[in-house]
Amino acid sequence: MPQRPDAPFWLTLEAVPGLGPDGVRRLLEAFPSVAAICQARPAQLAPLVGDKLAHGIAAAVATAATDAATILQAGLDWLAAPENHLITWDDPAYPAQLRDLPDAPAWLYVKGDPAWLARPMLAIVGSRHATPQGLRDARAFAEALSEAGLTIVSGLALGVDAAAHEGGLKGLASSVAVVGTGLDRVYPARNRELAHRLAAGGAIVSEFPVGTAPKRGHFPRRNRLISGLSLGVLVVEAALQSGSLITARLAAEQGRDVFALPGSIHSPLSKGCHRLIKQGAKLVESASDVLEELGCRLPASSPGVAVSTPPDELLEALAGGPLAPDQLATRLCLTVETLSVRLLAAEMDGRVARLPGGLYQRLF
Repeated sequence: MPQRPDAPFWLTLEAVPGLGPDGVRRLLEAFPSVAAICQARPAQLAPLVGDKLAHGIAAAVATAATDAATILQAGLDWLAAPENHLITWDDPAYPAQLRDLPDAPAWLYVKGDPAWLARPMLAIVGSRHATPQGLRDARAFAEALSEAGLTIVSGLALGVDAAAHEGGLKGLASSVAVVGTGLDRVYPARNRELAHRLAAGGAIVSEFPVGTAPKRGHFPRRNRLISGLSLGVLVVEAALQSGSLITARLAAEQGRDVFALPGSIHSPLSKGCHRLIKQGAKLVESASDVLEELGCRLPASSPGVAVSTPPDELLEALAGGPLAPDQLATRLCLTVETLSVRLLAAEMDGRVARLPGGLYQRLF
């Protein structure tokens, strides 16, 4: 049995060609439920979506009633698993960050815990053919920002995307993947094990129904959701023709912050980031740069947002006197990026101070 009793009606609407998010929202504003939409006569639907779609809805309802095994069963079988969910436009669990977008999907499929979609998020994207340094940067930034309470969003592609998910999973706030296929398959297949870990400790999201194969046109649609779910987008290594620049452009159009890591002027994979910086993206050298920019937009009450009391271990490490960040990182077995986030939180709380020469001192 599906997790929600109205799932067959949503899957029926999904089978109507040409019925996009706008049409579904108009129908939901006029009818009390999706069941009422499917039970309405074409004459009642036509003023809202036109004659063609009105009759398309009626045809889909009739087909589902006579041939449910082929039209609905794959989706219903998928939803029967406890880790699989359908979140719809009229659901309180629908992500607030997406709801205000003009092209927000009418429904989302989620594998994993949908609660992650209610958290503050940051997207990290970049080249599929990243350098070893780019992969290290993506992983380190993602871990530090996840440790600070930002759930890391990316697209499950090879390269920077995969590294960002790996780093996010190591932090407190985990990671969410947005994909361009149905959630009954993993693309690319090389990321299958990573996808399993995301489903177990984070979430995977798609607007595409079960059974949808990867197609070129799906990935720009996926990109708008990556940026739409996020407070901002950080680009790590991107060539001038990289799809990551599409995500950055969409983020700017959606009113999200855009960040970029600079690199060598001789590297083709730095040129996309440099162009973004020239166009107004914020140059980022540390995770703290991102947090300082987003600080006023992070809800302090959100679970896991580390803008309050730093861990006791940091204060204990400073009990013997001032230390340099590299000394602290070694003593605490932390990456420099993760440590920088904790130090920023401690400074904001007034519990540590930065001294001349880059040393940090405990205040009490």
